[in-house]
Amino acid sequence: MPAFTTERLQMQTLTIDMMEAVSKGAAALEKTVPYKVSPEWPLDVYQQFFPYKIDRFRKFPAENNWEGVIIDKSENMIIGDMGFKGGPNGEGIVDIGYSIVPSYRGRGYATEMGKAMVEWALDQPDVKKVMASCDPDNIASIRTLEKIGFQQTITTDDSIYWLY
Repeated sequence: MPAFTTERLQMQTLTIDMMEAVSKGAAALEKTVPYKVSPEWPLDVYQQFFPYKIDRFRKFPAENNWEGVIIDKSENMIIGDMGFKGGPNGEGIVDIGYSIVPSYRGRGYATEMGKAMVEWALDQPDVKKVMASCDPDNIASIRTLEKIGFQQTITTDDSIYWLY
């Protein structure tokens, strides 16, 4: 993923080396990157996928071009992550996912970076649409996706699916 910035944020590729360092703790990661790391990052729900992602990115390095960490420029701190779950499928659809650490939520960071990421994705030659999904009880994520410009397509008991 190419590095890019928004008004308050910066996006940087989440590398295999970074994921391996995180398993040793934030201090180990801070030795490998020029950023501070929020003690809340990564969220457990995301970090549990690191062994899979490390293996996957080693086998399919191009997939690593679709994920990154979100850095608060004013504090030079990793506060979240965002990406497209491996890149476009055969129909040219990418599936966006994201998280912001709890102490930085409610400041519009996911919306700000989400808008930039959707714009970036739609500029890629193999991407035609961006999709997302969230839990029906996740009001913050619903609001974020609406603010980015996603439209609800399907709602089930477990998920709301969105398209941009």
